[in-house]
Amino acid sequence: MALFLDLSAVQSVPAANLNRDDLGSPKTVRYGNAPRIRVSSQSWKRVIRHGVEQDLGEKATRTRLVPVKVRQALQRAGWPADLAEFAGEQVAVSAGKKGIGTEKGGHTSVLLFLPESGLEELVTLCMEHREGLEADQGKKKPGQVLPADRVEEILKRRTASISLLGRMLAELPGANVDGAAQVAHAFTTHAAEPQRDYFTAVDDWLGEADTGSGHLDTSEFSAGVFYRYATVNITDLVTNLDGDHKAARTVLGSFAEHFLLSLPQAKRTSTAPHTVPDLAYLAVRTQRPLSLAAAFETPVRDSDGGFARASRAALAAYAQNLNRLTGNRHRPFHGHAAVTGDDLDLTPLGTAYDSFYDLIDAALEASLPTGEQA
Repeated sequence: MALFLDLSAVQSVPAANLNRDDLGSPKTVRYGNAPRIRVSSQSWKRVIRHGVEQDLGEKATRTRLVPVKVRQALQRAGWPADLAEFAGEQVAVSAGKKGIGTEKGGHTSVLLFLPESGLEELVTLCMEHREGLEADQGKKKPGQVLPADRVEEILKRRTASISLLGRMLAELPGANVDGAAQVAHAFTTHAAEPQRDYFTAVDDWLGEADTGSGHLDTSEFSAGVFYRYATVNITDLVTNLDGDHKAARTVLGSFAEHFLLSLPQAKRTSTAPHTVPDLAYLAVRTQRPLSLAAAFETPVRDSDGGFARASRAALAAYAQNLNRLTGNRHRPFHGHAAVTGDDLDLTPLGTAYDSFYDLIDAALEASLPTGEQA
């Protein structure tokens, strides 16, 4: 039986540009025939991943610069520049039957995703095979000097965040990891469009008689109440972590915390949009994940001059209908934590908890009880 943890959040974000498109504008999506501001899953997933890795003390790196970093490390160790460069290239050449291609500047043709500790291991491997690298360096068509099995072992190694979020690397058989977590694009619960900001910067050394500014430009920003959703296949997470329930509980708890409390960092120095969700809803399900995004297919209209309260009400109303349609089955747990001070009926969202942490702990106990961590 599969087990899932669904995480939903309603979060008010003031003037910000959390996730920009190629022109620097806030990303958008049209939903329910209305324009919405959107934050891509990749943007939010990245800051969540960094938070999880910091909690667990095992960083992973997504990069095309492995050959370059190997070369730089070898040069710092006293290797000649040309030999260090050849060794870095050999790391890519020696991975897989046909190798991982390299492009101008020594970058790999694909993004690699590996533990940061793997870089040091690759450097050590090159040092162990220095004689072979020196012998093949001048050849017109050098072969694979480094042992492919060891290079592949390092590049295929996992961290908890790789087990959680997955890895796609078709060029290296056996390196793919089906991620246990899925993160949706966040979008505003109401109609919203980017707004333009005309700004200037004053030149501090202009004389008193001088007028004007040292710089002027325009930028775009947005504001709104976002619906955010993610789900974790707990069964797959346990499998990816070799059946370690204790590790899975730790990873799942860290993911839930950073899903609720993280925020993409784009333009943070000029906007400081450091809010937290007004409402968090967690549900453990045994049949399939269920997003509540459809609660906002009809754009929320303002209530009391804003969208936050109306968004919480819309989520609770949709959850009540969803509970009726599904017969409240295949859901051993659900609960919520929310701001207080209004008269909204949030009982369709399960048990009320005082804090995000109480809510997360209850969801963890319902999905990965401490008795299963032996």
